Amino acid sequence: MIETVKHLVGSGGPSGFGSRSTAEHVTANCDLRSLTAIITGATSGIGAETARVLAKRGARLVIPARSLKTAEETKSRILSEFPDAEIIVMHLDLSSLASVRRFVADFESLHLPLNILINNAGKYAQKHAISEDGVEMTFATNYLGHFLLTKLLLKNMIETAEQTGVQGRIVNVTSVIHSWFSGDMLQYVADISRNNRNYDATRAYALSKLANVLHTIELSRILHKMDANVTANCVHPGIVRTRLTRDRDGLITDLVFFLTSKLLKSVPQAAATTCYVATSPRLRNVCGKYFSDCNEAWTSKSGSCNLKAQRLWTASELLVAPASTPNVYQTFNYLLANDAMYV
Repeated sequence: MIETVKHLVGSGGPSGFGSRSTAEHVTANCDLRSLTAIITGATSGIGAETARVLAKRGARLVIPARSLKTAEETKSRILSEFPDAEIIVMHLDLSSLASVRRFVADFESLHLPLNILINNAGKYAQKHAISEDGVEMTFATNYLGHFLLTKLLLKNMIETAEQTGVQGRIVNVTSVIHSWFSGDMLQYVADISRNNRNYDATRAYALSKLANVLHTIELSRILHKMDANVTANCVHPGIVRTRLTRDRDGLITDLVFFLTSKLLKSVPQAAATTCYVATSPRLRNVCGKYFSDCNEAWTSKSGSCNLKAQRLWTASELLVAPASTPNVYQTFNYLLANDAMYV
């Protein structure tokens, strides 16, 4: 109840910011002119506002998108406001592991540094679908594509931090909805990757968001072990009516948003936590944490389990392995048979 009241009134936490802070507000004293940032899902909603604000602060932006036309339109909007901004548009379909690999190869060919990686893109697949790699579409897009993207870009980020002395930042955008998933993660994603018999759109989305949290935990452990000058944290942006939720327009959805309208954030407010975690000097060396309303917060019990995080990482490594390895069905069977489960 106390946290709800704080959210409603927008009172600031230890960071000095709260639920009513905006992305521009939290970055007011940031100079990002020497930094390069990749932001997935930057063509609409929270991602677009994140891109706009980082461009305003001087960062070079790389905007990957499935639709180059939409990305170019986003670029034009930002340039109309900030003519000196440097923005690079590139193709990326996160649901395709081959596309992720092509994007990274194309990015590396530009010989650019990489300081900030914001894994923001999100999909709510109301209808059951399978990716070209044989994985359920929501999990493939929201989590597995970002897992591979981060894995392939990590060397560049570590080298950039070593050469510049500027700490790299990885931000995984998750959701409080991660706490809605219960059960065996691997078994469920294996089931819904084989057929749609047990598919539930909300549960699949919650699973993908829990995976984002666990990815952050294990990535932070690995970064610490490597003594890398790069941090990884995850954020809950808040409840905001973006294109992601508009895809589910209907009587029930409209009623829920009406009843919770006082808890909704504007897009600039929703982008604040992402921008804060990606840029704030106060968060130097802060790693493996979960943020909400620009302050550190608590995850669910499952979202703080190191064992689940390690097992998910192991499973993900196998699932993104090159196509020459056994197919995804064999991989799931292998993982389940070897007790790589989430209990």
